[in-house]
Amino acid sequence: MPPGERARRGPRAPRGFTYLGLLVLVALIGLALASAGEVAATAARREREAQLVWVGHQYRAAIGRYWLQRRTFPLALQDLLGSAPGDPVQARFLRRLYPDPMTRAVDWVLIPAPSGGIMGIASSSKRAPLKTGHFDEADQGFAEARSYGDWQFTIHPGVIQRQKP
Repeated sequence: MPPGERARRGPRAPRGFTYLGLLVLVALIGLALASAGEVAATAARREREAQLVWVGHQYRAAIGRYWLQRRTFPLALQDLLGSAPGDPVQARFLRRLYPDPMTRAVDWVLIPAPSGGIMGIASSSKRAPLKTGHFDEADQGFAEARSYGDWQFTIHPGVIQRQKP
């Protein structure tokens, strides 16, 4: 290097710090996006839990209405959709068969009644729930659940289960 060249550039400037700073910035942005994705996934799972509770209450209420009208439990979930041929009154206990929000399929675990039929449903998901407290009075047993499958939405004839308005 000619002697005049060094004088023009000044003291030896550190090289590569801009590149290193850019790499650190990219790493920090990646960590921030990863944590934001985790927060979004947790929020979505909490929303699906709330949907599971709502759908479970719909099935529980429909099975309860079915039992009150017929004094028997439905043999299949499809029985909740409409009356049997020959019934004097057309009754619909449930609008449609709701899918399990945790599995996104109509793959409910059916809880058999002692006298035959279905007295309730439960999710087929084996994941541990995020929600572990602050359940409605009818769902107090859910606090000790180890999986969503332990959240059993059942109807017990003779036991009055009121929903809060």
